[in-house]
This record gives sequence, C-alpha cells and structure tokens, in this order.
Amino acid sequence: MLRLTVFAVILLTVLCACQPPPVTSDLAPAPSLEKQATAAPEDLPAATPTREAIATAETVDGMANANVEFVRAVQQENGSWTFHVTVSHPDTGWEDYADGWDVVLPDGSVVLPDPKSRFTRLLLHPHESEQPFTRSQSRIMIPDGVTVVRVRAHDLVDDWGGKEIMLDLGSDSGPGYEIER
Repeated sequence: MLRLTVFAVILLTVLCACQPPPVTSDLAPAPSLEKQATAAPEDLPAATPTREAIATAETVDGMANANVEFVRAVQQENGSWTFHVTVSHPDTGWEDYADGWDVVLPDGSVVLPDPKSRFTRLLLHPHESEQPFTRSQSRIMIPDGVTVVRVRAHDLVDDWGGKEIMLDLGSDSGPGYEIER
C-alpha cells in the first residue's frame, strides 16, 4: 500500500509539472516581489552595466552545471513578462537534476510570481531524455526603472554557479537572448 501511495504521489507530481504555467491577460495587480538572499553584493551586476557586462556570464565556481543556454522574454500588454528559458544539465534522474531557474534583479532580489515557490520557475522533475529543455513562466513583474536582469539555473546537487544570461531589457537581442514587445 505504501509503494502504491508513493507511486501515486510521484505520478501526480510529474503530471502537474508538465502542465504549462497559467498565462493571465487581465490587468490584475502585480504580485509582490519577495526578497531573497541570493548572492554576495560583489557577485551582483552593476545597476547600469557596460556593454561588456551584458555578455553571458560564465561558470562562477566551476562546479555547478545547470546552465542557462537561451532566454526569450516577451512583454505582455499589461506590462508583465513571460520568460522562456532554455536550460541544459546532465540530469541523471531524481537524485540530480536542474530543479529551478530565477530572474534576478540588479539588487539581488528574485522575482517570484508565486511567493510560495523557491524559484521564479520551479522544475519538478528530471529531464534526462530532453536536453536542453525550455520551460516558461508568465506573470513576471519587473519593477519600473529596472533595465537589466539576469537569469540563472539551479542544480539540485551543486546549487547555483552554472552559466547565466544577462538581459538588457531595452534591447531587442543580445548574447543568448531575444526580447519581444
């Protein structure tokens, strides 16, 4: 009976994870942004980065291997954004996989459309036979005046530190990203 219950929970988790996140088009108030301690101040991008700083960030510690390969950010009519993030990670199954990605503001805070989530986009299951893979998240509210964000991926075993993409929201494209309005 216990095995059947565990199997049912895992199956339900996988099925729910495969559902696309809801996309809203109404003009509902923006969800609040939750502040998380995400990086040391010296690891954060400058508020007004140079052209060189917009380039793709490389592995920080050489250990983590959840890499952001490409980002497509689409601004909706109501001002919110939908991010389509392509991640690569040598998923081996439930014991080691990319389990989330974040949109990080210049002050180090993470945009959380669901304040109960650990990440901007929670990834609930391994993708060992689908690499790289792309997952989307809508209802991302970027505060007025923020022109640069970075997207990073998290590895269940090795934490943060893989390749990140820095986006200049005022441009149409850049290294590893494109923006639609």
